Amino acid sequence: MKVKTILVSQPEPKVENSPYFELEEKQKVKIDFIPFIHVEGVSSKEVRQQKVDLTKYSAIILTSRNAVDHFFRIAEELRFKVPDTLKYFCLSEAVAYYLQKYVVYRKRKIYVGKRTFADLSPLIKKYKNEKFLLPSSDMLKPDVPKTLNKLGVEWKQATFYKTVVSDLSHLRDVTYDILVFFSPSGIKSLFENFPDFEQKETKIAVFGNTTIKAAKEHGLTVNIKAPTPDTPSMTMALQKYIAEKNKK
Repeated sequence: MKVKTILVSQPEPKVENSPYFELEEKQKVKIDFIPFIHVEGVSSKEVRQQKVDLTKYSAIILTSRNAVDHFFRIAEELRFKVPDTLKYFCLSEAVAYYLQKYVVYRKRKIYVGKRTFADLSPLIKKYKNEKFLLPSSDMLKPDVPKTLNKLGVEWKQATFYKTVVSDLSHLRDVTYDILVFFSPSGIKSLFENFPDFEQKETKIAVFGNTTIKAAKEHGLTVNIKAPTPDTPSMTMALQKYIAEKNKK
């Protein structure tokens, strides 16, 4: 069966030169982007109920752009003036760069990891006398608290936003040749929206071991996996699979 249609369970890329658009053109396939999950901010009242007093922290750990947005939103709702002395520990260059939306970058103390939380930990350890706040979603990766506890720093996690299942009822009668997932939450959303979903001829593409595990737990057959040594990105994995299938 030739591949003609793909559904990617994420928002459409904002960059014009996305490899997905290249894949579409090169392999003559149609790719739709529909987020299976979305983020909703919690109220400042809910943050207060978590016994969070923003004045008590001298450093903040930001693991995503969502964390940046919702930290400054809550600060504004609580009428908290973010001090110039606050130290920012950002998971990656992309998160640090995004901070410029809210602060004058060169005037702030910003420390940047390479990509993973393990990359950021030596910088946190260097400033172990600070009091760290970790604003995050309700689905925090378990390696983050584990790493912080190991470092022996004073820190607190607070839920500033939640991952919520999107309404996909408009897809009930639509079928795709390939469904692409990037997180266990996406798989969960599929079955919450369509409890009677049957894979049949649909191929399932997944990114990451936790997503593979979630797919298998829901009885899905995983046909395309990334990252692998040959295909480190999802678009490369799709490209390889489609090229093989459509050649026949």
